[in-house]
Amino acid sequence: MKILAIDTSSKNAAVAILENQNTIIELNNDDEKTHSQKLMPMIDEAFKKSNMSLDDINLISCCLGPGSFTGVRIGIATAKAFSDSKNIPTFGVSSLEALAHNLNQDGLICGLINANNGNVYAGIFEIVQNQTIKSKLSFLSLKDSNGNISLNPLKTFIESDDELFNKYSNISFIGDGAILYKELFKQLIFKKPYTIEVCEENISTGISIGKIGYTNYKNGNYGDSSFLSPIYLRKSQAELALEEKNGIKND
Repeated sequence: MKILAIDTSSKNAAVAILENQNTIIELNNDDEKTHSQKLMPMIDEAFKKSNMSLDDINLISCCLGPGSFTGVRIGIATAKAFSDSKNIPTFGVSSLEALAHNLNQDGLICGLINANNGNVYAGIFEIVQNQTIKSKLSFLSLKDSNGNISLNPLKTFIESDDELFNKYSNISFIGDGAILYKELFKQLIFKKPYTIEVCEENISTGISIGKIGYTNYKNGNYGDSSFLSPIYLRKSQAELALEEKNGIKND
């Protein structure tokens, strides 16, 4: 089967076409153009270079975020339009899970995406034989009461699932949030001995999104375009500004 993968959750736009688990083509673009300007030309280019069209696609695998609110909506809207026009099944993938699968390794992996102002999107994934067995997502503020960055909220988040935490003795961190706070990981001490690795890769890829979609399709996990909904994990700055203007308190 052939899969079209789309990711517009970060500044980088990614488009990939796969046949089962094999990559036919992958394109990335992190220039200053908006996703609305560059996504469709990238998809057209991918189809042209692979001598394919939308009629050849059997599954659309789309990144749902978290990440850029506007970017995520553009990617989902495009995937939905393609799905509805040709009745193509879809599957949605979180950007954090795609990051975790970039490593192509089993075990406990934590994806971290910088959400600015000392905040991160965090996701813990147990991956076995290229399949996500267990996952948990959260939006974390790493600023303490003095405004300093602390990894204690991340430590609490990871340790909160006793069964999963005690099952392993090492964890890999990946994403621009992990790279941003790389030096602080040297001070991170869990409640039991743990080996910590901080990886240099920092963006999810169209290939990972396509492979995750394919694996889930084989397991019967897919649907029509209505199954694609954004993963935000937090309110947008516009929503927070409106609530502040209206005197609504946010904890």
